[in-house]
Amino acid sequence: MNGNDKTTYDAIIVGGSYAGIAAALQLARARRRVLVMDEGLRRNRFASHSHGFLGQDGRPPGDIAAEARTQLMRYPTVTWMTGRAEKAARTSKGFEITDSDGTAHHARRLLIAVGVVDELPAIPGLAERWGRSVFHCPYCHGYELMQGRIGVIAVSGQSMHHALMLPDWGPTTLLLNGTFEPDADQSAHLARRGVAVEAAFITGIDSDPPEVTLADGRRVPFAGLFVLPRSRVASPLAAQLGCVSEDGPLGTHIRVDEMQETSIPGVFACGDAARAAGSVALAVGAGTIAGTALHRSLLFCEDDALFARA
Repeated sequence: MNGNDKTTYDAIIVGGSYAGIAAALQLARARRRVLVMDEGLRRNRFASHSHGFLGQDGRPPGDIAAEARTQLMRYPTVTWMTGRAEKAARTSKGFEITDSDGTAHHARRLLIAVGVVDELPAIPGLAERWGRSVFHCPYCHGYELMQGRIGVIAVSGQSMHHALMLPDWGPTTLLLNGTFEPDADQSAHLARRGVAVEAAFITGIDSDPPEVTLADGRRVPFAGLFVLPRSRVASPLAAQLGCVSEDGPLGTHIRVDEMQETSIPGVFACGDAARAAGSVALAVGAGTIAGTALHRSLLFCEDDALFARA
């Protein structure tokens, strides 16, 4: 595609990971013209295997995404563009998305599936092990630890939730790391679940499986570590259009209704950018809902009436 392309698509989908491809597939099967713009930065690109997704359990996540893209591109009404969407704006006929080369692309509807960026605690050695031996989702990675010793690195009181869950996957230690102090009720609950509590500060993490070095010099080995990172939406497009966002204890996401439509008529959002928690299975489900809802919006809502609601 070049800067002189005047095509107006039925939908532009920004983000070509699991949610975006799932949405695009529904629209492609409805023979709608779709442009998928993807930067190539899947959230789970650091993980070697994906778990908990029906029919794909244990498969490398990149392979799942690559096969999904191959299947999508068999539909002739789909265009794929590798690159970053920089700006979003309303027009009289829909939406304009400008890419990093300065080219403007136009569509009647917009779907934002940009994912999120995880903001990890600044502990030496943690980021290097993210997705390999440091995780955030027990359902995605807990089973493979084979009931070995598990550490939960606290980031706030929200880490209590992690610590109380993880004994189902292995003996668990909550590493407070100076972030909070459990009160009497919390301490009793941890004890009932058999969770050990370690108060010493963490000075570093090395090796795989991970070994945690504490400020007093002790080195504690674990089968795996879990931490709750804060996350932020990976693109400013929704904010540029005025979409309402929601702040949660672990970050901000785009607010959507039950059909994945944002507060701005004609703009849909799905995947991790539009929910407080995420997984491949949840992203695919939300993308499927968003794609079908966007299609119905094209069918049953005249553009003039739609944009009059804004």
